[in-house]
Amino acid sequence: GSAGELGYDHHLGSSCWVGGPSQVSCHGVKRVHTQEELFTRLYKRRWVMLFIFSAYSMSNAFMWLQYGIISNIFMRFYSIGTLAIDWLSMIYFLTYIPLILPVMWLLDNRGIRDVVVVGSAYNCIGAWIKTGSADPSMFALTFFGQFVCSVATVYILGIPSRLASLWFGQQEVSTACSIGVLGNQLGIAIGFLVPPILVPNVDDMDELAHHISIMFYISAGMATAILVLVVIVFQEKPEIPPSQAQAQARNMQPDEYSYTASILSLLRNKPFMLLVVSYGLNVGCFYAISTLLNRMIIEHYPGEEVNAGRIGLTIVIAGMAGSLICGIWLDKTKTYKQTTLAVYILSLTGMLAYTFTLNLGHLWVVFVTAGVLGFFMTGYLPLGFEYAVELTYPESEGTSSGLLNCSAQIFGIIFTIAQGKIMDYWGTLAGNIFLCIFLLIGTVVTGFIKSDLRRQKANQQVEVQTVSVSTTVCVT
Repeated sequence: GSAGELGYDHHLGSSCWVGGPSQVSCHGVKRVHTQEELFTRLYKRRWVMLFIFSAYSMSNAFMWLQYGIISNIFMRFYSIGTLAIDWLSMIYFLTYIPLILPVMWLLDNRGIRDVVVVGSAYNCIGAWIKTGSADPSMFALTFFGQFVCSVATVYILGIPSRLASLWFGQQEVSTACSIGVLGNQLGIAIGFLVPPILVPNVDDMDELAHHISIMFYISAGMATAILVLVVIVFQEKPEIPPSQAQAQARNMQPDEYSYTASILSLLRNKPFMLLVVSYGLNVGCFYAISTLLNRMIIEHYPGEEVNAGRIGLTIVIAGMAGSLICGIWLDKTKTYKQTTLAVYILSLTGMLAYTFTLNLGHLWVVFVTAGVLGFFMTGYLPLGFEYAVELTYPESEGTSSGLLNCSAQIFGIIFTIAQGKIMDYWGTLAGNIFLCIFLLIGTVVTGFIKSDLRRQKANQQVEVQTVSVSTTVCVT
């Protein structure tokens, strides 16, 4: 911090006045700082930034699922097949793969605010395009609008860990990341719940078009309000860094950083690459289940579109609780590998339970098993982000998150197409067993990850140096 500025000292837990480059007065205690210890501060407005991003992520996630959860209705409305309706979901995955590298470059070179503003604009434009597609002959337009919204996703998925590191302290960074992921999950939850309510399965095509139009206009209005909020309120980063790790990252000279070298360094990081594979397998399974949930439920419980949405809602609400609990647990324990492996094993257990109870004919059983599955499978999302940051520090959080999400999108496309075809030929049970096999593979891969917590080491090294070198005397 600069001389004469009020801040917060994490070692003494009080507001501190920086009187010069080496001395700090804190409520009657004078402290001599070494060069290794850097001044940090937490700002209350960090929660506002997190809320705005979560709202933006929520809006985009809602538009991802607004077709899939009532796929049978849209297939009849637009006179299309199952593969076409699945691509309205999978376009989100496909768009991400070629665009993630340039967006990661933009995040590193222009900053988080520019990325969030551009993404919010794409989200808003795509939503308004879809308002003109509430007509049986307008499938091409609705697909184009969904494509524009999918571009916004590239500007969203890698942000939570980056935002958490830029604005939040060492003891709350995992919780903040989990809340950032929570926004996306809340949008998915709304995407499961609201479309079956707004668009009932009626026979009259004009009435159906009216209901679809209402849903599209609500989406567009929400996206517009969020865009305005982002442009006016969202900020790049606090004036003073929130943690020692972030302070050290800021001190890195621009010529010391190379985007290409950073990518190559990550690709050579074996623990991180194992995490990329295991994360992709887990989240790819979640994407496939989310996309095909309506078809799974309708096959065994005909006419239960609304309950299919409620089951999806149960998955995500349970997952939101899982994400938050896992984030708080990581902040308390820092047991990244143990927690990640345990949650992965429980995700596999939940998937097995869901798979072999879906066809029993009892919807309440499906609600229970889907909730267990969601708690662990969706709760895994922030764990992967935070574990990646630990394994790759001081590389950019946006870059590591981007590679994780790229893996998830690739596996999401593969699993959605493959499971859809398996369901067409052999039924839902075979399709879900297919996913269970890959979750088992992901569990084994997670077990082989070497836990090298570099960010924790950076924070602890500064604290140890400070304790051993600095002196504290009372000023009366």
